[in-house]
Amino acid sequence: MTTSLTRRAALAGAAALPLTAAALSLPGTARAQSAPPLPRARRFKLGEMGVIPLLDGSTPRENPRAIFGGGASEEEFARVSAENFIPTDMAQFYFTPTLVEVNGQRVLFDTGLGQGGIAQALAQAGTTPDQIDLVVITHMHPDHIGGLMTDGAPTFANARYVTGRVEYDFWSKADASKGAGALVAKNVTPLAEKMSFIEDGAEVAPGITAIATFGHTPGHMSYMLENHGQRLVLTADLANHYVWCFARPDWEVSFDMDKSSATASRRRVLDMLATEKLPMIGYHMPFPAAGFVETRGDGFRFVPVSYQMM
Repeated sequence: MTTSLTRRAALAGAAALPLTAAALSLPGTARAQSAPPLPRARRFKLGEMGVIPLLDGSTPRENPRAIFGGGASEEEFARVSAENFIPTDMAQFYFTPTLVEVNGQRVLFDTGLGQGGIAQALAQAGTTPDQIDLVVITHMHPDHIGGLMTDGAPTFANARYVTGRVEYDFWSKADASKGAGALVAKNVTPLAEKMSFIEDGAEVAPGITAIATFGHTPGHMSYMLENHGQRLVLTADLANHYVWCFARPDWEVSFDMDKSSATASRRRVLDMLATEKLPMIGYHMPFPAAGFVETRGDGFRFVPVSYQMM
């Protein structure tokens, strides 16, 4: 006997807000308990660095054109989607912090939504939260800072913290009674005394350098990893979808706070990745979130990893 799951049924109960997870689930969590657990961690090698994407969670969302297709006609959005074998009426969101092991340090980039997924992913990577030495926050949207606290206490009890000065200055002045500003006040402000605030080009750990990619948020940062002549870029939320944000980087994304700056950052970095043939890990790319970028017409194409960097 065969069964099928309609797209609408799959979407039922999905989160109503852009980057929160009222109904966050990993694909397949409703399967029988005897089913093997889905992977939440994937290890890559970059020289002598360990680079480990960590799947905090995943959830579907309806009406992706309203999110990723700002400025696109319905017909063009449908054509780009069809060319890449994806539907126009739903998108699957992924939330993927990254752990980097370098020179005996464990450096965690972003912390997920705060529903326990990061601890489970770290466990699959053979690490516990108290073993994290440094937490780097690329920007302060809720899906990146949600895991900083657990039951009112720091999740990463022994860690230092790094974030961009422009980013922190913006959010520290935000309304602390609602939205992202409230979560910053709850999760970030109590850790400020343990934080270092950096500018473009700062080195946060050996071989890890900040790249200003402002626009998605006022102080959004990406990071270049380099070890033994090999390089990789953690792009964070530079591009929020592996098809639409690459094929049409000028389409406006609803999550981008300064859309013109976000578009300029997206084009600049994607062009660099394609020209220099560098791998990337993107926070919202399909897990394990790693791939390469090639030019395609006036846009780009995300090419997922297979057995590279093993």
